[in-house]
Amino acid sequence: MTVRDTADGAAPLASDRSPAWRRRTNAEARWPAALAALTAIALQLSVPQRLTLPPGWLLPWLELAVLVVIVAVNPRRITGERAWLRPAGMILVAVASLANATSAALLIWRLAQGREGDDAASLLVVGGTVWATNVIVFALWYWELDRGGPAARARADTSYPDFLFPQMTAADVAHPDWEPGFADYLYVSFTNATAFSPTDTMPLTRWAKLTMLLQSALSLLTMALIVARAVNVLG
Repeated sequence: MTVRDTADGAAPLASDRSPAWRRRTNAEARWPAALAALTAIALQLSVPQRLTLPPGWLLPWLELAVLVVIVAVNPRRITGERAWLRPAGMILVAVASLANATSAALLIWRLAQGREGDDAASLLVVGGTVWATNVIVFALWYWELDRGGPAARARADTSYPDFLFPQMTAADVAHPDWEPGFADYLYVSFTNATAFSPTDTMPLTRWAKLTMLLQSALSLLTMALIVARAVNVLG
């Protein structure tokens, strides 16, 4: 049995045969999350100015600047060697959340006032853009916060997950080296935004449950108003 030094309060590694999500592993690649953040920025820049916090370019360009710094300093794998990188990543996601929440709120308010959606096609495009950005932003939150973030997960700092993936409970159907990556959190976010509830991955901690609740509520309200307005215009 191999036991890690736990002077820093980290959980010990049970053995080399432990599943990957319970032991120290190679640091996660940076590019999937960076590509997702870049996609969210591009989507936000395509949103009409009337649905953004003025000036409409400010928040997306601020996100891009933070992303460029993060990737330039730590382009390959998320090792956690530079302590300020994770707060920078959290700031990036927070700014993206603010930008998208503003767009969603303005879209909902304008739909309720009858000031948006005269053209069904453009409404569906704008609504789909806001919805897709919402999926990416919440995926980034789940990825950044689960078990302390990607660097902490690679170090196996804690054995208590915030999200219980099916591979964690059915080890016989998963490769011993399987561990959650950004794509898994993106899937969780997408299914939560479409089913309005957890599907195969269960939130275990209160913050995870409340964050998924918030995402489901925003997605349901946005989709319901967009579809209702589009049907009304087409009818």
